[in-house]
Amino acid sequence: MIRQTVSSIALLLALAACEPAQKNEQKTFGQDAEIAQEQQAEALDKFFADAMEARLALNPLQAERLGDRSNNDKWPEISDEADAKELQLYKDQLAALRAFDFDTLSEEDQLSYRIFELTAERYIKNNRWRDYGYPINQMFGWHTGVATHLMTVHRINDVADAEAYITRLNGLADFLAQLSADLQERADKGIQAPKFVYPYVIESSRNIISGAPFDDSGEDNILLADFKKKVGNLEIGEEEQTALIAKATEALTTNTKAGFETLITKLEDLEKTATTDDGAWKFPDGDAFYAQALENNTTTTMTADEIHQIGLDNVARIHEAMKEIMAQVGFEGSLQDFFEFTRTDDQFFYPNTEEGKAAYLQQANDIIDAMRERVPDFFDLTPKAPMEVRAVEKFREESAGKAFYQRSAPDGSRPGIFYANLRNTKYMPIYQLEALAYHEGIPGHHFQIALTQELDGVPLFQRTARFTAFTEGWGLYTEELGKDMGFYQDPYSDFGRLAMELWRACRLVVDTGLHSKKWTREQAIDYLSENTPNPHGDVVAAIERYIVMPGQATAYMVGKLKIMELRQMAMDELGDKFDWKGFHRVVLKNGAVPLSILETNVKAWVADLKKAS
Repeated sequence: MIRQTVSSIALLLALAACEPAQKNEQKTFGQDAEIAQEQQAEALDKFFADAMEARLALNPLQAERLGDRSNNDKWPEISDEADAKELQLYKDQLAALRAFDFDTLSEEDQLSYRIFELTAERYIKNNRWRDYGYPINQMFGWHTGVATHLMTVHRINDVADAEAYITRLNGLADFLAQLSADLQERADKGIQAPKFVYPYVIESSRNIISGAPFDDSGEDNILLADFKKKVGNLEIGEEEQTALIAKATEALTTNTKAGFETLITKLEDLEKTATTDDGAWKFPDGDAFYAQALENNTTTTMTADEIHQIGLDNVARIHEAMKEIMAQVGFEGSLQDFFEFTRTDDQFFYPNTEEGKAAYLQQANDIIDAMRERVPDFFDLTPKAPMEVRAVEKFREESAGKAFYQRSAPDGSRPGIFYANLRNTKYMPIYQLEALAYHEGIPGHHFQIALTQELDGVPLFQRTARFTAFTEGWGLYTEELGKDMGFYQDPYSDFGRLAMELWRACRLVVDTGLHSKKWTREQAIDYLSENTPNPHGDVVAAIERYIVMPGQATAYMVGKLKIMELRQMAMDELGDKFDWKGFHRVVLKNGAVPLSILETNVKAWVADLKKAS
């Protein structure tokens, strides 16, 4: 049915694109070129909206995150049949797009066209590697993702929403059984997570089915507690609330439990056959897969060797800048001695207590508040959505990353969230907090991601397109931007900024080392330990992250370097005409874009300003 619908759209669009020209030629209605262009623009807008609607129909979770709750009782299909359906959808949409006359589109529509075309082509090309990757790993995966979605996205505004929540709990038996079968199929093809992953994901899975009603611990299970809280806010009678909670409890103890037990059994079986080979090179055609992963994440065609060398060069540069900080604070000893001092001295850490964690969060909020006051001098395009700082929830803090951003809901029902993982404050040095807050919060990911969701006149597909080099490059760029804005007055905080940039430079080295140069996990750990001030636990967690997400870690530094390069070019070309607000507007106003398109946009902005002057 979907294929027929998209094919029909393609035919109609082809006719719509051709008809204005035919009518102009015949002068039947006396239409001019401007009217024809307007008609094509309207048709293109409708195509983009219809195309996104068709995609979201296959992904109820993404649809729900974007405010469409019409399928909030469903989990996505992850079968080969569902994959084939989605692939055909993208192929049909790409064919429909090309029915439009690109040359007659406005500049804005041409940009949207190029991004739609590029992302569709990327999806089709990546389908070859659809089984490459780990849908269950210690960083993310369906084992924790289903619970996180229910708790943070699934709203219960009425009884129907509560029933949908219960339907999803019941649906976990089939969904997780399907996932277990998928994991086995991947393993049969030689795509299996390394051995170190399994203890993490098995423990996390068991955590989801712990607490009442699964055991006698006396504490409600996280999903039951979430359901009770949400249902408790409904304006319904106590008897109806009790009945809903009873249905949710039954769903948890039957289908939810059965689904997770099936998954845990499969993970335990796979752990027995897992190896300690860590890099993507171990996969069939692993080198080709990794080359594609680098292209996806950096939006460049740089080779693994080129990226590796950029990493080495920047590590050397940042080490020299750190030595200047050492001299500034009067530290005597080697750079490695300084690393040991900053990773172990108590002055750089809050106590690993509830009070210490609260103090960390308070300081994060203070930093964000100070940044908010300075923002108007550097930005005239900012999001409306609010942002909060939160600690990562207990149930996933052992496997979650150090810090991350969760996007706000487009309808304003959920703020953007800067999550800090405070499982152990020794992994969260105070001197890095300033840079971390700028990166994950303001003006980093919150500005870039929330603003993208709010852009007027930009198609939804474009506002949700993902280009990691742009998004993470912007986050890293804002860390250094903080210095341009007058922050990092404490030299140790400036050292923290450099330490975080160093971390991203080292990623270029270790990611390519692991996945292209056949480094072992231990080699990569040793490299980070020797070249960064981060504690050993931080280093191990990072290397394990890079192992399960080939290429992703290279995007940060590649993206940041490109944004800095373009800013310097603009400063050199414009001189005293350079405008911080204008530069940041041109970078952010179109949402996430490939680095090549970003370069085109910035150069056009510079050319327009030079022409105007």
